[in-house]
Amino acid sequence: MSVHRLFAEQLRCATDASGRVDLVRLGELVSAAYEASDCDRVRKIDACAKGDDLVDVDLLRTREFLDTIVENIPIAVFAKSAKDSRYILLNRAGENYYGLPREQMLGKTPEEIFPADVARVVSEQDRRVVASGMPMFLEEHLLEVGVKGHDRVVNSRKMLITDSAGDPQYLVGVIEDVTERIANQARISHLAHHDVLTDLPNRAAFNAALSERLERAQDTSTSFAVLSLDLDRFKEVNDVFGHPVGDMLMRAAADRLAAEADGALVARIGGDEFMILMSGDVRREDVLALAERLVEAIGNELEVDDYLSHVGLSIGIAVYPNDGVDAATLLANADSALYRAKREGRGRVCFFESEMDQELRDRRLLQHDLRQALEQNQFLVHFQPQARMDGEVIGFEALVRWNHPTHGFVPPDQFIPLAEENELIIQIGEWVLREACREAASWPRPLQVAVNLSPVQFQAGDLERSIHEILQETGLAPTRLEVEITEGVLIGDFTRALDLLRRLKALGIRIAMDDFGTGYSSLSYLQSFPFDKIKIDRSFISNLEATPQSAEIVRAVLSLAHALNIPVVAEGVETEAQRDFLTREACEEMQGYLVGRPDLIERYLDLVGLNVERRLYA
Repeated sequence: MSVHRLFAEQLRCATDASGRVDLVRLGELVSAAYEASDCDRVRKIDACAKGDDLVDVDLLRTREFLDTIVENIPIAVFAKSAKDSRYILLNRAGENYYGLPREQMLGKTPEEIFPADVARVVSEQDRRVVASGMPMFLEEHLLEVGVKGHDRVVNSRKMLITDSAGDPQYLVGVIEDVTERIANQARISHLAHHDVLTDLPNRAAFNAALSERLERAQDTSTSFAVLSLDLDRFKEVNDVFGHPVGDMLMRAAADRLAAEADGALVARIGGDEFMILMSGDVRREDVLALAERLVEAIGNELEVDDYLSHVGLSIGIAVYPNDGVDAATLLANADSALYRAKREGRGRVCFFESEMDQELRDRRLLQHDLRQALEQNQFLVHFQPQARMDGEVIGFEALVRWNHPTHGFVPPDQFIPLAEENELIIQIGEWVLREACREAASWPRPLQVAVNLSPVQFQAGDLERSIHEILQETGLAPTRLEVEITEGVLIGDFTRALDLLRRLKALGIRIAMDDFGTGYSSLSYLQSFPFDKIKIDRSFISNLEATPQSAEIVRAVLSLAHALNIPVVAEGVETEAQRDFLTREACEEMQGYLVGRPDLIERYLDLVGLNVERRLYA
């Protein structure tokens, strides 16, 4: 067998399934090689004494073979005389380990090479192995000698080799530098318990700390607090400025939280959500003081690479044992308090209260019922007329309504967000689109029908295919369909959303920007896409008569739209005074109670050109 093949075979035999070199096994292979060499050498010497002329050549080849193997083993290998611990062999890796050329070590004892304290330890280990005949294995110990000093960690094995009579002859040792492997294991362990972006403890680490704190609290009858935190408006900032800026903002927010937490454990559990565990027997006023300090710290502007981003912080608090005696209950109740804090206006601190638990259960039940609503035909489509300023109806907006079997009509602002959370909005939106198109296709008058689309439908659904199939199925002309989007559709994957809108527009479908003026950067989107219509949000129209600012905003929007040749629909028009103002400002269209309330299409049969008898027997 060639030198390289034997070397490869020895390494293969000494390597386990994970790729780690087994020093015990490698040492045994080295020892076996030495013993085989000695036996072969004795045999050949005997043969030489008998006059075999080829023995000298074979003996040289054998020694060269073994020297090559030992020299190229990638871990340190040394051999000493068992009698006095003099080094008689050292391979290349051993030179690197000790930081000395072999010429300065071979033939010398440890006392002649190392400092006195190191030499004393080495010689004592050698004597112990010789006396006992048992191998010595040291795992993951700090390097005592060597060129790189005490910053290295090694595994080492030292064993005794005896002669044929059983007397000590050699000490053979192998040394493996495992510093990098230990460092990698430490990094992996750190990553398993820390958030990659902020380096804060992660959910797993927080849960472990919470379990330990629960045990101590139970043993000592003390209390502690769990705080659930959520950054307000972070998603908008992240989407508008991009993920790199969002990541920097998240790290800056995490640093502020950790700096202000006064020693409490701060963990990032995902997205823009954090948890804080306050240890010790805390008082309610201490918890409130910390929470308010955190809200103030995050409420100040964060400056990141010349970006000034104003985000906020909402906090929900649960206290052991009043708000729960186990981890699951405490976390759930802290989340309930956070939900209340955000609902009450964000930037708030809210302690858990017992009625929140019922509120959370109701919300979860509503989510459960929402899944069955489609199957059980609980949804309805109501239609609200849209008209020119002179009152001529030109189309309808289709609006989904949920008639719950026990709760009655559930407001859209309650169930739509729930449907978007679990992506049920994709199925619901497709159903509404199909019903609206089917209904509009039956009208004698070719009025338009407008349907709202959720950002989730753009992000997760196959929207273009769905709309195309529905138009073919119902027979509605694409030019009669208008889809209304908010800027949330364009936030996120802007390029993909824009491409989809262009493909829909190419089919003949009209695209309207809904809730204009309430978003983060509505104006910039008008430069990116030729919208067919702008809808001014009802909040501006309702305040036309009360606040001069609303009137100026409406004038500005109308002026901008006219300059861009985009028609405007004013939402929420309820009074003649509002219509008169919009007429004077040359607003083209309106929608609101002044024109008609959302209702079943049966209320507006005359507007679509149907009579009752025709409707009944169609």
